[in-house]
Amino acid sequence: MKTLSALLSVLGALATFAVASTALPASAAELELEGPRLRVSGMLDGSATKAFIEHLDTGKVRVVVFEDSFGGTAEAAEIYAKAIRASGVNTEARGQCYAACAYAFLAGKEHRFGRGIQVNGLLIPVAMRPNPSELQSRWRGDEAQKTLAEFTAVSSSRPATLPVSTSDSPRGALSATNVASPATVSSTAPSAPRENWQPDHGLLFSSTPTLFGRVYNTYYCDGSQGRDVSKCEALSDADPYKLGVLTP
Repeated sequence: MKTLSALLSVLGALATFAVASTALPASAAELELEGPRLRVSGMLDGSATKAFIEHLDTGKVRVVVFEDSFGGTAEAAEIYAKAIRASGVNTEARGQCYAACAYAFLAGKEHRFGRGIQVNGLLIPVAMRPNPSELQSRWRGDEAQKTLAEFTAVSSSRPATLPVSTSDSPRGALSATNVASPATVSSTAPSAPRENWQPDHGLLFSSTPTLFGRVYNTYYCDGSQGRDVSKCEALSDADPYKLGVLTP
């Protein structure tokens, strides 16, 4: 009976993954504080960056949990990533974490998939199919964040740090040192950077629950598959732990 129950739970998780892979949620990011864990769900569109930084600024958050976030903007991804790196918190991905979410996730001091019966998926956008040597170093340490520049073209008139409204509280160490004040933005700066990434084009690292533990697979998705990730190319010798995508 227990075996049957476990099997039904796995089938339910796979069905949830199939539904999530065929629909692209359009909801803006939502934040929910659960003790020392800050849960972020929805698109990283920049609407919640101020509140996100203020939460990390308290020093009470230990883990940022990204749950079913199917993308967002490159600009918002960089803001989230900078705040996460500056605070030194860990990150966790539950369910699906695509594009903008993936870059923010990789900024964690330690970055892991969530436990449970859900299927976890992390899609990191890439400009082209990486060769084996690129896979070995591309997402280790600071290299993970350097690749963000491949997908953002910013005018030279725009400051290097991104503008975010911040709290006036003296505890705003994160806000003051890592994110520029809106007043520093040049009047000639463009309203937003041009983004070169496609939410469905990149490397997909998946973790599927089974009766014998989790199974990890890596795929290259060229974008033509839409939300049907079963059409992506399976890659061998691309274990997310060996590549540094997931922290042991």
